[in-house]
Amino acid sequence: MDFNALFSDFGGYTITGLTVGAIYALVALGYTLVYGVLRLINFAHSEVFIAGAFAAIWGWSALGLDRDSVVSGFGSIMLYLLVGALIAAVASAGTATVVEQVAYRPLRKRNAPPLAFLITAIGASIAIAEAFGIYTRRLPVGAPTVVKNDVLFTIFGAEVTAVQLLILGSALGMMVALDLFINRSRIGRGIRAVAQDQNTAALMGINKDRIILVVFIIGGVMAGVAGMLYDVRIGALTYSVGFLLGLKAFTAAVLGGIGNLRGALVGGLLLGLVENYASALFGANWKDLVAFVVLVVLLMFRPTGLLGESLGRARA
Repeated sequence: MDFNALFSDFGGYTITGLTVGAIYALVALGYTLVYGVLRLINFAHSEVFIAGAFAAIWGWSALGLDRDSVVSGFGSIMLYLLVGALIAAVASAGTATVVEQVAYRPLRKRNAPPLAFLITAIGASIAIAEAFGIYTRRLPVGAPTVVKNDVLFTIFGAEVTAVQLLILGSALGMMVALDLFINRSRIGRGIRAVAQDQNTAALMGINKDRIILVVFIIGGVMAGVAGMLYDVRIGALTYSVGFLLGLKAFTAAVLGGIGNLRGALVGGLLLGLVENYASALFGANWKDLVAFVVLVVLLMFRPTGLLGESLGRARA
């Protein structure tokens, strides 16, 4: 273990870990919302993320930006970011809606067993990923440089770049807004009611099918914005990247407490930190191994995750 490598740039590894973890957390929200309401692991959610990431790149391309373009000027940067986020959110929300309507709703109507949902989710995930693979000829798609990775300031010896600040600020802002929406809005109360008891909620006049669709759409919006932020940070995208990232986002949701919105945030940030610290201590090849070992060890002592409160019992 190379502790010198870790402590020599501890602040830098921490900032980078939080940045990666913020993307995990945004995607994890989709897993935790769907599980909190349906007790269903939506394994197709990783492809919902990919749909938004590709849509943002193609949207920028339609506006005249190619992989070699560099956007300058604060107004132009904000415009392209907002347009990219909007296109990505719509694409991911649309993909999530199709998945819910085509793959899951017919099974709910027939009271299918949980295994049928699991198999359908895996099938939908593979089908969507392969469709993107065929369309892109399995080649990487480059994204324009919408935000230059310039250093803005230094905190505790760690340099904070514009991209890192954008991702952390956007992710935290969206997660706070979602938490307030779920806990204080009328639709949010409906979501919590359906999560707690679907049949009782229906007797109280709540349209559970509509609420479930809203949950998928909200999760899709979060994943879409995460996809756009991924484009900004990485600069290139392949059709298969969603598998591992989706698996880590699901891990983050379990780590924080599946079905818990704030747990998804905590789990995502913690997983990002563990990964980055592990890459410093053991090398980059070990970071995935260490992250999942930490998950297994934690769940051995706390099976419900760090926070462990279900969506149905969430309070403002």
